[in-house]
Amino acid sequence: MKKLVVLAVVSILATLPIQAQSRFRSNSYSSKSRTFDNGRHRGFHGFRYNDVYYGFRIGPSFTTVNSDDKYLDGGTTQTGLNVGFAAGFALVTTSPLYFETGLYYHEKGGKGNADGSKFTYNLNYMEMPLVLKYIYDVAEFSIQPYMGGYVACGVGGKIKDFGKRQAYDSFSDTPYSFRRFDGGLKFGCGMAYDMFYVDLSYDLGLANVCHDDFDTSKNSALNLTFGINF
Repeated sequence: MKKLVVLAVVSILATLPIQAQSRFRSNSYSSKSRTFDNGRHRGFHGFRYNDVYYGFRIGPSFTTVNSDDKYLDGGTTQTGLNVGFAAGFALVTTSPLYFETGLYYHEKGGKGNADGSKFTYNLNYMEMPLVLKYIYDVAEFSIQPYMGGYVACGVGGKIKDFGKRQAYDSFSDTPYSFRRFDGGLKFGCGMAYDMFYVDLSYDLGLANVCHDDFDTSKNSALNLTFGINF
């Protein structure tokens, strides 16, 4: 009886590394996956890419508001939070090319000085990226460059004038406030190891976020993001 128990334990222990390796190579967090065997797209010796993947993302953003109007120009960098969920969908069957989108809470804004009065702009958005991503394998990691755009809607924030010791709603109809809609280009590069993910990206705002049609105000943001893919 003892010999049978020992033999069973040895058998189980012997299969664990194989199972762990199989899990890593397959990356099968979804039942829908496939292997690319056409040369360079093959991946980690038969790496199986998911047709669909999901991920949680969180990290800091370093943002500015660049404006022609000195009272809206927050050209000094302000740090905010960027947190949300991503989802990727395979576009073709011959290479690991994906369309990635998601929904994020993104704190943007800037800070500056006008007529000796210091101010900060806190512009909080719900943001949706719309990018194309290519997954390229290097050793046991994957490098994931992407580019596309984003659209966003302002959901809150305050304009703080420290000289007058007053605070205003960032998104209102007053001349020295901001429009809710924002949009622009988004590009960056991520790196993944198994289910862990990190990336660096840049948002280049193209929409005029101020109410003045003669002056322009645009957001920009450098984002460092950490996450987990499922």
